[in-house]
Amino acid sequence: MDKKRDIPAIADIARKAGEAILDVYHTDTDQWEIQQKHDNSPLTLADTVSHRIIADGLKSIFPAIPMLSEEGKDIPYEKRKKMDRYWCVDPLDGTKEFISRNGEFTVNIALIAGNEPVFGVIYVPVTGVLYYGLKDEGSFKTEGGETRRIQASPSHNPVAVGSKSHKTAEEEAFLSSLDIRDVVSIGSSLKFCLIAEGKAQVYYRHGPTMEWDTAAGHAIAVASGARMTQADGSAFVYNKPSLVNGSFICYSVNLHHKIAALSSGV
Repeated sequence: MDKKRDIPAIADIARKAGEAILDVYHTDTDQWEIQQKHDNSPLTLADTVSHRIIADGLKSIFPAIPMLSEEGKDIPYEKRKKMDRYWCVDPLDGTKEFISRNGEFTVNIALIAGNEPVFGVIYVPVTGVLYYGLKDEGSFKTEGGETRRIQASPSHNPVAVGSKSHKTAEEEAFLSSLDIRDVVSIGSSLKFCLIAEGKAQVYYRHGPTMEWDTAAGHAIAVASGARMTQADGSAFVYNKPSLVNGSFICYSVNLHHKIAALSSGV
């Protein structure tokens, strides 16, 4: 990847998709064409429009790299397992947040290579904030026309980040075991961004997500210095036979020993 050429181009695609999402967001809800996907989660016109912009944009710049997306996921594993690189995209992460109009939804674009995310972009349409991370190069935040490096950081009083839409007793028990009582709730992949910025130190998700839900955030968090594993401490990999993820933990490195001790019991 050419950092000077490709990163701005991918960021521009994410912004264009975000602008299209906002065009829908600012219309009356009866124009959103809300449908139910097979897993009973919502699908809106904004998801579909964003998917089309990202797919066309990436194909025009990187014609040889295939794309796996929440809205274009029907690639058989027999074909997928031969892909050494591919884009893993969630055109609108946080559809429930979009529908509730709380602004906490994102556009997620990640590049997977060797079954791990090596680059990720997260764009927040409502605020215009953009995050990106590149393996071995670090993570960055662009806001108000300025770009700065961000870094996961420890804290003597660790803060956890969790979902507004998905909370479980298992997550509460895990955080209690770490003696963490301060929990920030926020939607979509913004949870990974808080880890990457050092504003939170642990994100434990119990229960299933999909690979496109985590790929961009995973890349940004790890490039910022955080770690991400499955709940049992094993590697969190992509392009699995099933695209469903198990439970995972994303955390700042100072919590490694505590989390490693707990992981066998999660």
